[in-house]
Amino acid sequence: MKVNLKGMTRKELEKLKTDIDKQLDRVAEAEKREALAAAQKAAKAYGFSLDDLSGVKTTGKTGPKKSTKKTSGAKDGRSKVAPKYAHPDDPTITWTGRGRKPKWVEAHLENGGDLDALLI
Repeated sequence: MKVNLKGMTRKELEKLKTDIDKQLDRVAEAEKREALAAAQKAAKAYGFSLDDLSGVKTTGKTGPKKSTKKTSGAKDGRSKVAPKYAHPDDPTITWTGRGRKPKWVEAHLENGGDLDALLI
């Protein structure tokens, strides 16, 4: 199909672009559903479900859904840092030593305390 873009107005071109973007999204979603169905069929042929193979819960309409299983580390891909300092009165309150000092650390230092005294 050939479209004469030179003869179109700006408004017509913007409408065409919007229509193309919408159709591309529809085609991509259809292809994702087909790929998911093919993957489920392949896993089933081996006696597994996609959940068994990936640890990700799948849903019928929207594709894969992340499981609620707890994972270690931060959500942005960084690893979790072990705490380095503990509150003197409540050792369950900790700080890694990174970022801004918690108020309890600031208060300890203002009262003449030493940061090394809070080391775990």
